[in-house]
Amino acid sequence: MIAYLKGKIIFKNEKFIILLCSGIGYKVFILSCEDKINDEVEFFTYLNVKEDALNLYGFASYKELDLFEHLISISGIGPKAGLGILSLADPETIKVAIAKGDSSILTRVSGIGKKTAERVVLELRNKFSNLDSDDMLQEKSKEINDHTDVVEALIGLGYSSQQAKKALVNIPAEIKDVSERIKMALKEIGKK
Repeated sequence: MIAYLKGKIIFKNEKFIILLCSGIGYKVFILSCEDKINDEVEFFTYLNVKEDALNLYGFASYKELDLFEHLISISGIGPKAGLGILSLADPETIKVAIAKGDSSILTRVSGIGKKTAERVVLELRNKFSNLDSDDMLQEKSKEINDHTDVVEALIGLGYSSQQAKKALVNIPAEIKDVSERIKMALKEIGKK
């Protein structure tokens, strides 16, 4: 099992990178990558074995990898859907939403319907139930909804999902108003 890679990026696009490690190029599917070609990076990885392919999925932190493994253990959630869920927010926020029983957040991922989202919540809720208070659950749930609302608004304006998510990274967390976050994200995109 390949669990960790460190190397230089020799190719990248929105869905994957090719990482050169000791003379071998590994194709690694990722959430997003801010690094440039020739940058040295490291990933925790998950090797997905199928009949016709061996696919590597890379994660910036072990928390992301751990949540990904929990998600794909659920029937109906494959690696692509797992990456889609992880793209909604940070791992802690997603765990809080699942612990709260909020399946509506998961349905925002392409390919995940209401029944699959409810199955994820049902099977993982107890594993994440040791998280903080109900107030934190509500706050994190609202964060995910606001974040996805901004991303969807930017996509509706013609920007890619990756452009929208990159723009949101630079917006201060204390700005809570969705319309204000959209304005700031548009300014961030305009700078590039």
